[in-house]
Amino acid sequence: MCGIAGYLDGARQTAAAALEHRVQAMALQLSHRGPDDSGTWVDASVGLALASRRLAIVDLSPEGHQPMRSRSGRYVVTYNGEIYNFLELRRSLETLGHGFTGHSDTEVLLAAITEWGVDGAIQAFEGMFAFALWDRESRALHLVRDRMGEKPLYYGWLGNRFVFASELRSIEVASDGGLAIDRDAVARYAQSGAIPAPHSIYSAIKKLPAGAHLTLETEAAGDALRIDTYWSLRDTVRRGIEAPFTGTAAEAREQLQSLLERSIVTRMIADVPLGAFLSGGVDSSTVVAIMQSKSERAVKTFTIGFRDEAYNEAPRAAEVARHLGTDHTEFYVSGDQAQSVVPRLASVFDEPFADPSGLPTLLLCELTRRYVTVSLSGDGGDELFAGYHRYLWSRRLWRSIAWIPRGVRTQAAAALGRVPARLWDSDRLPERLQFRSPSESIQKLARAVGASDLLDMHRRLLSAYDEKAVLVIGADGPPGDGEMPQDLAGLLSPLDQMMYRDLNGYLADDILVKLDRTSMNVSLEGRVPFLDHRIVAFAWSLPLTMKIKAGEPKWILRQVLGAYLPNRLVGVQKRGFDVPIDSWLRGPLRDWAETLLDERELRHDGVFDPIMIRRAWMEHLSGRRNWQRL
Repeated sequence: MCGIAGYLDGARQTAAAALEHRVQAMALQLSHRGPDDSGTWVDASVGLALASRRLAIVDLSPEGHQPMRSRSGRYVVTYNGEIYNFLELRRSLETLGHGFTGHSDTEVLLAAITEWGVDGAIQAFEGMFAFALWDRESRALHLVRDRMGEKPLYYGWLGNRFVFASELRSIEVASDGGLAIDRDAVARYAQSGAIPAPHSIYSAIKKLPAGAHLTLETEAAGDALRIDTYWSLRDTVRRGIEAPFTGTAAEAREQLQSLLERSIVTRMIADVPLGAFLSGGVDSSTVVAIMQSKSERAVKTFTIGFRDEAYNEAPRAAEVARHLGTDHTEFYVSGDQAQSVVPRLASVFDEPFADPSGLPTLLLCELTRRYVTVSLSGDGGDELFAGYHRYLWSRRLWRSIAWIPRGVRTQAAAALGRVPARLWDSDRLPERLQFRSPSESIQKLARAVGASDLLDMHRRLLSAYDEKAVLVIGADGPPGDGEMPQDLAGLLSPLDQMMYRDLNGYLADDILVKLDRTSMNVSLEGRVPFLDHRIVAFAWSLPLTMKIKAGEPKWILRQVLGAYLPNRLVGVQKRGFDVPIDSWLRGPLRDWAETLLDERELRHDGVFDPIMIRRAWMEHLSGRRNWQRL
């Protein structure tokens, strides 16, 4: 795992020393991603400089140093990630005559490209990765990102200079302060809480999409740049529709078990201490259960707990750990400790990001890094196997209200929205109406009731504010990112379409960003077994009835977990990973937030409409609305 950066002077007028200095400055911003080693490679004749910051995971020796040249000398790579099937590929390449000096997957990557070309090699790679490859023969620069977008890669033109890096902070150094804010991207953020690919907060910089291969031919007229897709969720879903799984439930469970075992075992390969996050939910428990079944020693597992029982899942995680026999560590965080992290989050994420679960995830990563360098995660299970509560909740709600004229429902939604949030949060309500973050849930309900159809309801549930309200000055308003491809819309059920949107949008732009930034901020590698592309393909071949049965989400996954845990631990619904940001903003964090939301500062910045922002802030402080995600 590493941080990578690169700088290409299209005019080829920068001296070697200046190129190296520039790319070293870019790499320095990524030192948290790679504290173990650093390196640069420069060719002033083509105006190119590559840099790497290394977190050594496989082959801790100097043989894993990057940037690395191929044995032929034709290719140079700077690479972030892991190719989980590198041992299998290495054996195949050795039979073809390739030799290796070390045992890193970086060497295997270069040998595979030498043997099969870039396109052939990336089809053979199984893993999470973002790399830049320079072809010294064709003078072409290749940028490649893994299938699901687990590892980040930003790129763009700054005049005649082409830059790329694992994080925006690195590109900011290269820009000399000349980056303009993309107001439409900010509008997208204000609606969804994250900036979706391929956009970034800066208009000149883009995220390379998941499953994409960018080629920049420096000898072509105008430095021809093209982006090809070597893997797409859309094609995978279509293949699942055209060739659905036709076996029995028992056969489906057996096949899923086999795929998970292969994915998890390959993700347990490391030359450093390894463990797993354990919340006690179905996804993380499944990962840990299979890990423990394949390990000769107790797997190290980690959980974070809170004194507020409404947000505490540590007891259930501890019970799962005891049953599986893991070496379990839990860390209880006080409100003061958690609140002290909030001002750091902007620096951690390096780009606007509003998911409150980023805070406990960062704390969990800090705890985990004290003991291990690699941790497996259960992310992806909800999107693949229909685990989110909103799937069932929205379907039941829509069936109940669809017959009511939309005008009437809109009026009812407005009435719900006028009830002060402090009333819903009050412990004076009947016990059956008391639940975690009730005011936020009621706001979601109010938005959902006015939906035009079930898919519109899903979109509203994921939105932070009414899309008709323009919070960002000069923005066209948040466009419909993540809409269903037309060729799939008519083939998938509304619930399947929700899962597609979540996998293609929420998972990619929120969940995976959260995991990468929080883990790499403390030099911890996070691995996600559920996102093996074979598991993704298999999940989309399954009928919906194997994902939801008798109102039970993730049914088929629970069948796998049932081989390891008793029913009382398999059937528990996970609460979610959250903290009471809303009340903190009204209390101990109020002064900090007031400084950020000062009307004079908002007017000076000229990005957000100060009147609308101040109105929302006053509503939040008064308890009328819960705007914590805005």
